[in-house]
Amino acid sequence: MNIGDVSQRTGLPAKTIRYYEEIGLVRPLRGENGYRQFRERDVHKLGFLGRARSLGFSIDDCRGLLALYEDEGRASADVRHIAKAHLEKIDGKLAELGAMRATLAHLVEACAGDHRPDCPILADLALEDDKAET
Repeated sequence: MNIGDVSQRTGLPAKTIRYYEEIGLVRPLRGENGYRQFRERDVHKLGFLGRARSLGFSIDDCRGLLALYEDEGRASADVRHIAKAHLEKIDGKLAELGAMRATLAHLVEACAGDHRPDCPILADLALEDDKAET
């Protein structure tokens, strides 16, 4: 199967598939003409990687998850450890976004949004800028 067919089946762009090959996540066969020849297991791995990346797992996490997937003697605790660490990162990002949203919502509410030049949004941004300079 060629890269175009694999791209269509997995939903991954050909550029991504080439990148995954370059970093060793998949190793398709090469024909005498040098073209990639993907097997069903390559397509399955690429689908696995696409789903893992859509959940935000890093390339390193994907490498670990793929290795665990291929290891029939794996401990599910190892898989859970990777997923739990990723979930904690997501929770941290959500908390950070929540705090950012609350601050910005407060500033927007405090700004009159009229013809006057004074603006609490700009004043707050300038205050943060002043802290960085000192």
